[in-house]
Order: sequence, then C-alpha cells, then structure tokens
Amino acid sequence: MTGSGPPDYTAFAARYDSWFTPPDRVTEDTVGFLAGLAKSAGPGPVLELGIGTGRIALPLAARGLEVHGVDLSLAMVEQLRAKPGGRDVPVTIGDFRSAEVEGPYAIVYVVNGSFAELPTQNAQVDCFAHVARLLRPGGLFVLDAHVPDALASYANGPSTTGQVLPTGGGELVLRFREVDRAEQRYRSHYVVFEKGASGAVEMHRTTVSFRYAAPSELDLMARLAGLRPRERWADWAGGPFMSASTFHVSVYERAE
Repeated sequence: MTGSGPPDYTAFAARYDSWFTPPDRVTEDTVGFLAGLAKSAGPGPVLELGIGTGRIALPLAARGLEVHGVDLSLAMVEQLRAKPGGRDVPVTIGDFRSAEVEGPYAIVYVVNGSFAELPTQNAQVDCFAHVARLLRPGGLFVLDAHVPDALASYANGPSTTGQVLPTGGGELVLRFREVDRAEQRYRSHYVVFEKGASGAVEMHRTTVSFRYAAPSELDLMARLAGLRPRERWADWAGGPFMSASTFHVSVYERAE
C-alpha cells in the first residue's frame, strides 16, 4: 500500500491473499522473472514497494535473495509476519514515495499494478526520483502496468458486466471498472461474496483508484530521475511487448 490516495485494505488484511491474489501461474512468473533479473543485476539486497502480505517477497527470499520491503499498512505487514519466514524480512512502515530505508539496492520493484495507485503525476515522478536515490549504480527498477488503450472499453462509464476474478478461498469476486480519460484515472470496484460464520452469504465492496500512464510517459519520468529504459515485456513470463499488448513489465536502470 502506497500512501495518500490508495485504498485502505486494513479491514480486509486477513483475507487479502484469498480475495485479491493473482493466479499461481502469474505469481510464479513474477517471482521467476525477478529472481532471474537479480542474477544479472549482481549482488545486493532488493526492495519491494508495497510489500503487503509478502506474496512475492517471501518466495524470493526462499530463493536466497535478501528482500526488504515498504508498506503503509501495519495490518498487511502483520499478515506477512504470520507466514513462515515473514519475520526475517525487514519492512519499513511508510509511503513508498518517501520512506527512509537503508540502501543501496540492486533492484527495487513494485508489482500488481500498485505503482498506478499513486494518485497524481507528481506523486509518480517523486516515486521514480526516490527509487533512483535508493538504487546503486547499475541497479534496476521494475514495475508493471496496464497499457492505457486496454482500458478504452471502460471509458463511457462503469462497465455493466463484472469480470469474475479467481480467488484462493472459493469466494466470488466481481470487478467493475470505469475510466476518466481527462484525468488519466480508472477505478476498479470489487464486490466480494463469501460465506460468513453463520453460513449466510455476506457481501463486501471496496473501490481502488488508479492514475494510469502510457509507457512513454513512464519512460520520461525515469529519464527525469536519472534512470534509463532497459527492457520491456508484455507480461511476467517474458512475452514480447508488441503493439497489441495490453500490459507491460518495464525495467529501468540507474546509470553507472
């Protein structure tokens, strides 16, 4: 979780992994991609912005990487701490645009679209600048995001048909999206149905707001911070990024 603007997951922290964790294949691809990148980046710790419950950090640590984290939500970090190995990961509670952490880092990464939860262009520029200060020369910054054109179908108001998302605990999660092109924002509305303690079905709702940016805008933010584009992929599995791609994983490098 990022700071001013992002959603408050505190009330759902204990169920976050079940409700919002991507499919196992995506998680495995993400961990594999970052672990492979760490080999090319060379020695040094890595830092996850928005570490949350440790979905990515703990598997990376299990592969032998020294992983640190930043997160705004103490409740989410408590879920991380309750997992095997979770107490061994240093976590700073704070906004990942400005949290004071010890570096330098070989890799700083932010996954699951969390970079877009920064609410303004200035906030996103500030994040790039902060990351550049945390990286050692030759260090890498990795983020994932939607390509704006992929959101075009939601530009005329909230979608009328919810997308069913996979969950880890058998809950039914529906996501409805709406886009404001003038503000470069989109909102994802989540409606969660789960069986309560009494056996009755309970409904929960939360909304997450995002400020999207085109890959070219992100590249400019990187250059302003002293980072240069290194590579871009269509997904965490390393698929080629092409004109029809709807998602990207971008890697930036701090100059030596």
